[in-house]
Amino acid sequence: MALEIEKKFLLTNDTWRQQVHKSIAFKQGYLVGSDKSSVRVRIQGDQANINIKGATLGISRQEFEYPIPMDDAHELLATLCDKPLIEKTRHYVSVADHTWEIDEFFGDNAGLFVAEIELSHENEDFDMQDWLGKEVSDDKRYYNSMLIKHPYKNW
Repeated sequence: MALEIEKKFLLTNDTWRQQVHKSIAFKQGYLVGSDKSSVRVRIQGDQANINIKGATLGISRQEFEYPIPMDDAHELLATLCDKPLIEKTRHYVSVADHTWEIDEFFGDNAGLFVAEIELSHENEDFDMQDWLGKEVSDDKRYYNSMLIKHPYKNW
């Protein structure tokens, strides 16, 4: 079983931008969402995947991801995924032994920035950065699957 352990934080400033070593454009949509799981299609740079993720709150969730052909991903996003699609740029910032993924959202979620860190276990130590604000790991409003139903522009 694949398990994702991830913490999410809001940002207090943009000094993290000085540490970015890579950025990739993402476009994703959701085919199915329920109380138990979500199924999404994602294009990130030149890769396309289908992803199944548990819908539990907290920092640990089941996650399965599989590559799919790019043409299929475009077709699924255009015809079968709920709208609006999630559009964002993911910025990567390395700090010590971890890589922070900072999502800068566009479209209906413009103005939202969320920093995520994946951990190998729930109690793993990591370096808190001065640009990190409130932890929102347990706030479902910040899950991408919720941002299509309740976009940031409507908060």
